[in-house]
Amino acid sequence: MRFSAIRHIAAILLGLVALPATAAEITDVAGRTLKIDLPAKRVIVGEARQIHVIAALKGDKTFDQIVGWRDDLIKKDPDSYTAYVEAFPKIADLPRFGYLPQGEFGLEAAIALSPDVITLNLEAQKSATDSGFEEKAAAAGIRIVYLDFRLDPVRNTEASIELLGRLFGAEDRAKEFIAYRRTQIARVTDRLATIKDLKRPKVFVERAPGISGENSCCRTFGPVNFGAMVEEAGGHNVASDIIATTFGDLNPEQLVVSDPEHVIVTGSNWAAESDINQFVPVGRDADMSLARDRLAKLMTRAPFPALKAVRSGQVHAVWHQFYGAPYEFYPIQQFAKWLHPELFADVDPDQTFKEFHERFLPVTFKPGYFVSLERGSN
Repeated sequence: MRFSAIRHIAAILLGLVALPATAAEITDVAGRTLKIDLPAKRVIVGEARQIHVIAALKGDKTFDQIVGWRDDLIKKDPDSYTAYVEAFPKIADLPRFGYLPQGEFGLEAAIALSPDVITLNLEAQKSATDSGFEEKAAAAGIRIVYLDFRLDPVRNTEASIELLGRLFGAEDRAKEFIAYRRTQIARVTDRLATIKDLKRPKVFVERAPGISGENSCCRTFGPVNFGAMVEEAGGHNVASDIIATTFGDLNPEQLVVSDPEHVIVTGSNWAAESDINQFVPVGRDADMSLARDRLAKLMTRAPFPALKAVRSGQVHAVWHQFYGAPYEFYPIQQFAKWLHPELFADVDPDQTFKEFHERFLPVTFKPGYFVSLERGSN
């Protein structure tokens, strides 16, 4: 058979296998119902850290439909950016956009890429609406889809994963991802549920200390996000007694009165945007010695030396980016080991996350996401 004939038959077979985009309705986490062709062919990812989800859905084809993304992965999560550039070298040249609420997202440049969809985080909705961004994008035939892994993750995380699954033609994979998360979280919550009169240690979570010269104690989380992770791990988030919102501040006197038994600070590699470089640089393949030294120095600030947690050495750091990625099963397992070490002696959070990488992600696992002042705690 001649080559041209073989090529013609192959084209026909590929046409039978390929699923063309079909018009459908979706409802995003802002409650907006949109008509859109699915799967989307050209997507601008309005927060690059959404790649942590997209990669779990698409694997080696993570960037096949992405034509641009925000620059936040480079600035706020450079270790993950490096991992993805190593796996997908061409993304170093992918067009980048700034943060919409700060007026840095160029709509004209976005339109020039002819995207079907721009995904945005829910907290950007007010700016997108007030600035006319949403209306102008619609006039150009671009659908804005709002996602949320940060403000109200209990309510919106699974819905956001499902939305990305539909946008990227990976609905079955989204179901697998959601099931895996539930199973790994249940390894902690189901065991805690069997303990009668569970004693919940008091925990204070400090948000991103050491990133800015104005970043004095005590920014924290209310009863959601990291606050909720603490509760699921069998602790009591002391800020939830005072703060009802996702983020907020305690004054030092309130922290002293609460006198937590554990302190957990969030950290990441913020060298690209920090003015003081006193943050705890935990994350993929982090330098544990440097991270521990930074953590110890942060605990010399008032009022930390007066706290029970600091006096007993129960001070830890967790990768800040878990607050916006649905990998919270990993910190929940680690928190549980810190708070209830005997009950969870058999749980290996690093092994869980390594398994997750091998099953879902196109990048390799490297430890470094947690550190404690007590050596051997992680």
